Parts: sequence; structure tokens; C-alpha cells
Amino acid sequence: MSPSENPTSAHTFQVDLRGLVDLLSHHLYSSPRVYLRELLQNAVDAISARQALDPAAPAAITVRADRDLTVTDTGIGLTEQDVHTFLATIGRSSKRDAEGHLDGDGLARARGDFIGQFGIGLLACFVVADEITVVTRSAATPDAPVIEWRGSSDGRYTIRTLPADAKPEPGTTVRLTPRSDAAEWTRADRVLTLARDFGSLLRHEVTVIDGRGDATRVNHTPPWAAQHGSPLARREALAAYCRSTFDFTPLDTIELDLPLVGLRGVAYVLPDAVPPSRRAGHRVHLKGMLLSDHADELLPDWAFFVRCVVDTDGLRPTASREGLYADETLAAVRDALGARIRDWLTGLSASDPALLHRFISVHHLAVKELARYDDELLRMLLPWLPFETTDGNVTLDEFARTHPVVLVTRTVEEFRQVAPIAGAAGLGVVNGGYTYDRDLVHRLPEIRPGTSVADLDPSTVTAHLDTVDPAAELAASAFLATAREVVGRFDCDVALRSFHPTSAPALLLDNREARHERTRAQLADEADGLWADILGSLRAEVPRAQLVLNHLNPLVRRAATIGDRELAVTAVETLYGQAVLLTRRPLTSSESALLNRSFISLLDHAMLGHEAAAGGPGGTGAKEA
Repeated sequence: MSPSENPTSAHTFQVDLRGLVDLLSHHLYSSPRVYLRELLQNAVDAISARQALDPAAPAAITVRADRDLTVTDTGIGLTEQDVHTFLATIGRSSKRDAEGHLDGDGLARARGDFIGQFGIGLLACFVVADEITVVTRSAATPDAPVIEWRGSSDGRYTIRTLPADAKPEPGTTVRLTPRSDAAEWTRADRVLTLARDFGSLLRHEVTVIDGRGDATRVNHTPPWAAQHGSPLARREALAAYCRSTFDFTPLDTIELDLPLVGLRGVAYVLPDAVPPSRRAGHRVHLKGMLLSDHADELLPDWAFFVRCVVDTDGLRPTASREGLYADETLAAVRDALGARIRDWLTGLSASDPALLHRFISVHHLAVKELARYDDELLRMLLPWLPFETTDGNVTLDEFARTHPVVLVTRTVEEFRQVAPIAGAAGLGVVNGGYTYDRDLVHRLPEIRPGTSVADLDPSTVTAHLDTVDPAAELAASAFLATAREVVGRFDCDVALRSFHPTSAPALLLDNREARHERTRAQLADEADGLWADILGSLRAEVPRAQLVLNHLNPLVRRAATIGDRELAVTAVETLYGQAVLLTRRPLTSSESALLNRSFISLLDHAMLGHEAAAGGPGGTGAKEA
């Protein structure tokens, strides 16, 4: 017989249940806590199936947390055949048939009526227990027997029929005997916390009973679905829900309603600033069951300033039911919710400018980051964003009304150099040294046509300073020559001008390119060999820095008359050093040495003058004279 004639035999996959449970607990599910969610979910789906047959059927779920943990529902129950089919077949769900469609026996409604879809929910219980007992009675058949299914984590299970009085009414009870290493997950207090977390919005009554017999109902009608006496009462209820759920009082609330996917909920505006990189933890409930409390894919990235809680019928969960399945529906929902939040922002400018100002004052830094990439957000919020300017911290819209030509610095140091002088000269300068600010200011003409924006050049400031009378400049020529010689070592020129405020003796006009060139030159002088040649080849022709002396300042006018060269040098070094300090930029080693030298020289000159006035050391010369 040729190989092609060999008969083919069919085999069935063998499943190692312990290995599968380990896979679920370490890779599919994020925590053992999901076992209770799966039990509640199965109970809810069973009730939904029974109400499809009998809308008047009872709908209640009871969780008992004592030595063992039991979850009892008044749902559809299971027949013996159902038990073999659904409890003993991994991946088989009563919500769909083998082709992925719903069962056609009339027990199930549309697939969207059920939370669970994947047929692995009960396996999650093996994460905390080695044995699961299910006692169930089907509502589909009036004389259906009571069936007990007992499954073990080693893959074995038994089925037996119990007397009718073991479960007089249709429904299902699941009992877990927790392992010793998982006992903390079935403690009464932990079970109550988990039930509240997962089931707080379930549409059927959920009650938790502890070992003392105390019963607590854990679910309630969410505030957005409840009736309230007034808009103010509704607003207060929504804010109270935020405090209990997220532990903060919102700056404002934005109600969300997308009927096409059965989504309702609230977006809460954060009262404190957060970086956009910190993804918000939105709470998403699927038909009332908590799906995720960190669903950051629900909103666009730019909506970082809100946290949402929503309940939806139309979004798909992932297999672990701990996240949202990324599909076209989720993308459409994300866009629609983003549009709703944009509408809120747009409406604030007309309906509540005070609230918009509070919002901007809290979140302006992060809004600036996202506005660079979101044109709609830019158009919406740029006129309202505050910037540091020569007119103080004002919005660009307000600033542009006064200054049709807006000048923007590249660094914070440049702004601090020129702000007092530029403000006195009537120039409108914006500090573009902070992250994102310069880019945003340059886009102002897109929002406000007719406004001109340009980078500030030091020569622009110099051109707006008043020139000095030629006679006065000629009288100070010797001092200016000394000054140019002293500061020339720092690639700096000297100019004599008149400007306000008069209290400012000198202004250092510099730019980043000039500082980079000086740093390069200094490194080239200190280096040798190949590295010095490389640095030398990088030489760039850039404008030199400029030390502008204020002729209106009394100190500068007195310094211009100094005849002692040594004292003139000290005066120039002191004026340059003070101007450098006013820029608040890091000092180079040579500038630090200059400041120390000028301070010591001034101190020495003052002491010599005092001694001379006193007639020599000790002050005796005055008496002898």
C-alpha cells in the first residue's frame, strides 16, 4: 500500500485543566479577584435567559460569604444535558452555538443581552478553589430534576441527581471551597468589596450575606439614570457619585449619552493638573457589570483632563472581559465622546466664562502640549491660554489686541533680559522659552488674522532704545573704549543708550546662538588635536552679544567720568557681571571669575578710600593733618 493510501484517523485535543487554569490566572486574568465577577456575570446571564421566557420571573442574586462562598441566582438553570455540554466543555457557552451563533432553543435572546460570550467564565473559580459545586434546576422544563455537578481542578467531574426539595425553585447555586492560599479572596469583607466594585450598577438585585447573617444590597440605580427634583439636585448627585467613586470633587460634570450603543454615563473634569502622559482610568460597565476601571482607550488622548464612568450595552469586551475590544464601534464611540467633550469646552466660552478660566488655570500646561497636534483644540482654546508677556500673565487674545506685532523669545533667559526694557519701550514680547509656548505663539495668526508674530532679535530691542546726545557720547569715549576692551573677551560689544527704567544701569542683549558659539570657541581653545580641529571647523558667524549701558542711570553717568583706568576696568566688570546675573542663565567659569574679581576689587578700592580719608592705616593721619 502506498503512503497516499494510508487511512487517516481523527483525534480530539486533550486539555490539561491545571495548565489551563494556570494560564488563566497568570496571563488572561489580571487578578484572582475576577472569580466573583465571573460568578455574578453567569448569574446575570442566567436571569436574562429566564426572563426571555417569562418576563415576570424573579431576578435576584445572593452571595453568601461564610466558610464557603456560594452564589445563588433565580435564572434559567441547567438540565443534565446542559451540564455536560456547558460546564464540562471548555470554551462552550450557553450564549452561542458551535458556529458562534446563539442557541435556537428559545432560551436565549439576542447575543447582546448577555455579558459573557466565551464559555470560560467558570474556570476562573479554579483560581481560588480546587473544587466547584453547582446545584441547578432548569426553568425550561416544569418537572426538571435537580442536578449537582462537582468539578475538580485536576479535570475530573461528577454528576448526580438530587431530590426535588434540594432546590425547590429554578435557578443555580455555585459553591466554592477556597484553597488555603486563596482564602483572603473569599473573606466576607473582601467579597463585599468585590461585589460592590463589580456589581454596583447591575440591573438585578444583588445581596451579600456575611457569616453573621447581615445582608447588604450592593447595587443601585446610577445617578444619571435616576430622577431628580431639580437640575441642581441632579448636579449634586452626579458630583457625590464622583466623590464616592473617584475620591475627588469634580470641577464640572459632562453627561454622556450615545443611544446607538446603549451608552450612558458622566465625564468628570479633574480639579487638579495632571500631565497628558498619565492615562486616565475610566470605569466602563458592560450591562451594569464592571468591565474595567482603567479603560484609557474610551476617550481621545487629548481628553486627559476628565475621568469617565459609563455603562454600555453595545461595546465588545476582550476575552478576559477586563478591557474593550478595539474595533470600529469603539473608534466611533471614542470620536463621539470626544465631540461631546469638545462641545462642553466650546460652550463654556459663551455659557460660563468663569468656569472656563478656572479650567484653563488648572490644565493650561497640558492643554498647550496637546493643542500643538490637535488643530480643533488649538482653535478652541489658544485665545484663552495664559502666557508670560511684557504685559504680565495674559491670554494671547488679550495681548494681541494691544500688540498687533507679537515678538516671542526663544528662551526664558532672553525674555528676562529684555522684558523690563521692552515693556517700557512699548514692545509686545511673549516668553517663548517654556515648553510648547513658542510653537503655539507662532500659530496665533491662524486664529487671529491680522496679527504678526516674529522671533525677537536683540537688534530689535536696540533699535527701540533712544540714542545719546553725541556730545555726551564723546565725553564718555574713553570709558567706552575701556569697556569694549574688557567685555570684548566675552565676544561682547558695548553701546551707550538711554532707556527706561532708569534704575537699570545695563542690559545684556544675547541670544542662544551667540552663547553656543562662545561655548564652542572656549572648548576649542581648551581642546587639542583632532577634537580642537573639529570644533574649529564648526565656527559660525553669529551676532555678538551687546552690553547696553543706560545713560539715564546716575551710576553709569558717574562711571563714564572715571579717570583712573584700574577703577574704570572694575566698574565695567561690575556692570557686565550684574547684567549677566539679571539674565538668570548659568554662568561660565570666566564669568564667575570676573564677578569674584570685580567684587574684591570694589571692596579693596572702598577700603583704600576709607584709609585715605582717615589719613592712613588706623585713622591717625587725620589727627596729624
